[in-house]
Amino acid sequence: MTAAELGALAADIAREAGELARRRRAEGVALAATKSTVADIVTEADREVEQLIRERLRAERPADGFLGEETGAERGTSGYTWVVDPIDGTVNYAYGIPGYSVSIAVVEDEPEPERWESVAAAVCAPALGELFTAVRGEGAWHDGTRLAVTTETPAGALLGTGFGYDPSTHEGDIATVQRAMTIARDVRRMGSAAIDLSYLAAGRLDGFFERGLKPWDYAAGALLVQEAGGLVSRFDVNAPRPMLIAGGRSVHDRLCDLIAPSR
Repeated sequence: MTAAELGALAADIAREAGELARRRRAEGVALAATKSTVADIVTEADREVEQLIRERLRAERPADGFLGEETGAERGTSGYTWVVDPIDGTVNYAYGIPGYSVSIAVVEDEPEPERWESVAAAVCAPALGELFTAVRGEGAWHDGTRLAVTTETPAGALLGTGFGYDPSTHEGDIATVQRAMTIARDVRRMGSAAIDLSYLAAGRLDGFFERGLKPWDYAAGALLVQEAGGLVSRFDVNAPRPMLIAGGRSVHDRLCDLIAPSR
């Protein structure tokens, strides 16, 4: 498959998976377990949606690898790996807040963020009726419109961020927000990094930063931002909670100066 064909497959599977997630939410959510903390939940729908994605990929791309939030890693032989978050924003999902998404990216090389090269991505927000897609070298798109990050922020930057589930990290995360506020018009905390990065690509946010994201949280969204003309950087990659910073060049660089000065 070409990169464009891989992108079309990612979009098709994201739509189907998103519709399953939306339907299961309408039927009622059953909590399956907690993960890192009591606040870090997984629903039965997370597992069912990831299983659907895996089955579609086994049928279409049996030699590819897989890295999913719920079922872990499986190496392939093709040189491609699919990086999947079946429901990004599970707490929103459980509470009936529409800000959740299915995030799917396909990458080349080893399934390690510092080594892979992203090929294509899709982020589907089914309750919002939106699908964002990107293909390496061919741009980022939403409903037939090519996306572009903002380049001017005369009233200050509208920033997105998120906090970890571990209460012991909240003080540090809030301190980071306080530093970022010196360039901010305001801050949004929507609960799905994949949606935040999609919105950044679409010019609905000017910048984004968050500590502790996992590869499946940002793999698709990062390519959307890059193909929309933005920059994505990660710092402290060997620490338990790496920092990700994204934005148009000006906001990206100013955020780096403020919250990752030792880079």
